[in-house]
Amino acid sequence: MIPISRITLLLTICLVVGLGAVALGNLIPSDDRRFGVNLGLDLQGGSHLLLEVNVAQLVEERIEDLAELIRAELRRGRIAIRNVQTRDDGLQFDLVNSSQATDARAIIARLTAASLMVITPTSNGFRLTNSEAGLAELTRQTVAQSIEIIRARVDETGTKEPIIQQQGTGRIVLQLPGVDDPQQVKALLGRTAKLGFQLVDVSVTPDSVRSSGRVPPGSELLPAADQPGQFYVVKRRVLVGGDMLEDAQPGFDSLSNEPIVAFTLNAAGAERFGRVTGQNIGRPFAIVLDDEVISAPVIRAQIFANGQISGDFSVQETSDLALLLRSGALPAPLEVVEERSVGPGLGSDSVEAGKTAAIIGLIGVAVFMIACYGFIGMLAVLAVFANILVLFGQLSLIQATLTLPGIAGIVLTIGMAVDANVIIFERIKEELAAGRRYATAVRTGFSQATATIIDANLTTLAAALFLIFLGSGPIKGFSVTLSFGVISSVFSAIFVTYALIALWVNIFRPKQIMAVEVMADAQLATNQHQHQNRGKKRKKRGRR
Repeated sequence: MIPISRITLLLTICLVVGLGAVALGNLIPSDDRRFGVNLGLDLQGGSHLLLEVNVAQLVEERIEDLAELIRAELRRGRIAIRNVQTRDDGLQFDLVNSSQATDARAIIARLTAASLMVITPTSNGFRLTNSEAGLAELTRQTVAQSIEIIRARVDETGTKEPIIQQQGTGRIVLQLPGVDDPQQVKALLGRTAKLGFQLVDVSVTPDSVRSSGRVPPGSELLPAADQPGQFYVVKRRVLVGGDMLEDAQPGFDSLSNEPIVAFTLNAAGAERFGRVTGQNIGRPFAIVLDDEVISAPVIRAQIFANGQISGDFSVQETSDLALLLRSGALPAPLEVVEERSVGPGLGSDSVEAGKTAAIIGLIGVAVFMIACYGFIGMLAVLAVFANILVLFGQLSLIQATLTLPGIAGIVLTIGMAVDANVIIFERIKEELAAGRRYATAVRTGFSQATATIIDANLTTLAAALFLIFLGSGPIKGFSVTLSFGVISSVFSAIFVTYALIALWVNIFRPKQIMAVEVMADAQLATNQHQHQNRGKKRKKRGRR
């Protein structure tokens, strides 16, 4: 009898059956599946986009905003400035009264503390430039925020398991499995979706500004989104921004039945929107999206949390606009640097090649184990099948994305699984050759080989974990399957194989489990017979 705990046996069976059911359940086609293994770009086909974050434009916009903020704060402190010049690397201005330099510097330092700008005094004023540390931190924050917004926008399109990763300093890799035509995604990503509610400057007309080329201070000339050739002069100050938007949904106007976007502001936005609209009843209020005026309705009544954006929209355009507003504005524009498409034919070829490699590897392992160890080798092959089920069950639970390198990790897992069984079986053979009974040999072989197996697999698992955290793309896909493969291999070798052998021995009571046992018994009988003959000869000599 080979001792085995009922609790251990029950847990082993439940774990294999449970994870196996999850793995096999994914073979049934279904659109509503809670768990599952998703195919990567190289297996399913799809699109690969390399996006670059235009940080330079963001820096330029922030310098323009900083110039307006400094001008307003200095005016509030009764400090006059002139000759304001904005450049790519910063801005410069002169003080009308140089004796106010100390007060001006204190105000500027307070306004630029978060941006890490360098303040340099000039002969008549100050020059502000971006520091390297400030630009590096701005780039890091911009890319990180862009990745989250891209993820939110792509998820809303229904694309399953997109791969979104940073590449280098200011680029983002976007892989869309199953998306053959990425035009809709590119259109969504190509729009910054920077929303703002700004008052229209009624002191001048757009035609006079265009003819003279002079825009009033604090205002800007923006084109109309749906009316080519038409412009609006709006105040630069954004009274309510898109960051105060809580929700946006497409809909239809109750009177005209035209497509609109209904929006809801958060508490802070509703309070500010109500105050601004209440103070400006009768004035036009521009709704600006990506530096284009969508519409400029006249404020008829005080508006708080709820409003709508109307224009010459189609139903699809209102759906896309609502999606953009819900996901938030990109901090900087994105440019498509590289675009590649992987056809489903190439993906299906990769899948078939991976299947062929896995089947050949499994057959080779089965033939080797059965040829070397007989029936006990067949039990090891069953443990390998259980290992594969447990592995796919784990991948299904975390909804992992399976790639071609991931299939390579699965094939490697099959070989690693029988490595542990070979170590165990060789230890059992040594115990049998020493003359021990097969129950004792099995128990001793498993107990002595377990430490070696765990030690060898822990080093592999540590290397795979480092690849997960430090690697990306194909390397990460390989290391994920390898990590789960190591765990399932150790489990199947130590628990599943032991349970199968224990059940077989305890139920069927075989006379031998390996051919080496017969050889060991015959050798033991021969040794005993020779020992008895030697004893008889010694007794005869003693009598003489």
